[in-house]
Amino acid sequence: MGEGVYVGIDVGGTKVLAGIVDNRGRILRTAQRATPGRRVEVARLEDALTDAVRAVTEDTQVRGVGLAAAGFVDAAGEKVMFAPHLPWVDAPVRARLEERWQVPVALENDATAAAHAEAMYGAASGAEDALVVTMGTGIGGGLILDRRVRRGANGMAGEFGHMQVVPDGAPCECGGRGCWEQYCSGRALVRFAREQLGTRPSVLEEMCGGNRDALTGPMVSDAAEEGDLLAREAFGSVGDWLGVGLANLTAAFDPEVLVVGGGVSAAGDRLLEPARNALMRSLVGAGHRLVPAVVAAKFGPAAGLVGAADLVRQRVSRAAL
Repeated sequence: MGEGVYVGIDVGGTKVLAGIVDNRGRILRTAQRATPGRRVEVARLEDALTDAVRAVTEDTQVRGVGLAAAGFVDAAGEKVMFAPHLPWVDAPVRARLEERWQVPVALENDATAAAHAEAMYGAASGAEDALVVTMGTGIGGGLILDRRVRRGANGMAGEFGHMQVVPDGAPCECGGRGCWEQYCSGRALVRFAREQLGTRPSVLEEMCGGNRDALTGPMVSDAAEEGDLLAREAFGSVGDWLGVGLANLTAAFDPEVLVVGGGVSAAGDRLLEPARNALMRSLVGAGHRLVPAVVAAKFGPAAGLVGAADLVRQRVSRAAL
């Protein structure tokens, strides 16, 4: 196969994370850039991707780049059809970036790429049937059935975050209302804390200088680590909604394991324990069945880039046969 490295990039709503990944799923080096936003020219986003690739590879030869995009990727893996938090709409991303970078590119939905990584090397390896839920700016998901990642007829299976859980609920970036990710995501965590700020003493007041609009997810996480009750309540609320959604997914797919990844999952049991409790409370027939384990993704928020790098590695290997 020759020398050179494979790069995976996770393109989220707030950041671009690029990494060199070896053939065992190990991340050797990373570089991060800010996502320029949804309402910008596509070229600005692609400039950020290019900058991240250059930063992580330096002078190393690149064999291929895998892209894990927070959006709807078509069944052929050619286009991002729609992305609630990114400027791509019906965009031929793979062809554009192959032309720009002059290397093979693989394109996949970020959560589906994460499911691939967890099935190959991580928390879902060995499971016949598993679900992966990624929690960051929003919620994504991946289906593993009969040990295979399933993409669906349109390539869009696993968009769990846009299941409606509250009729006529909070507005969502997708254009709908009451989507699961509006109650169970990084943004939901911050919104809960902002709404409750000032109702009781909290270190969050000092962290954000009394300006609730300046409050961020990392601030809530840090405050929770310090034992702040409001911050812990925020995680409890998000965790509870996580468990409710997982119960619905379990009723539909009956998986062996539920893997939770993405940036918010870094909270560990502060998030997962209320989710497990809500799953038991909400799942039909919970006392008469094996309830799936709720576990943290092995690769956490980096699962998407690990999966994307492995997908482009596989693509290059098949082309060489």
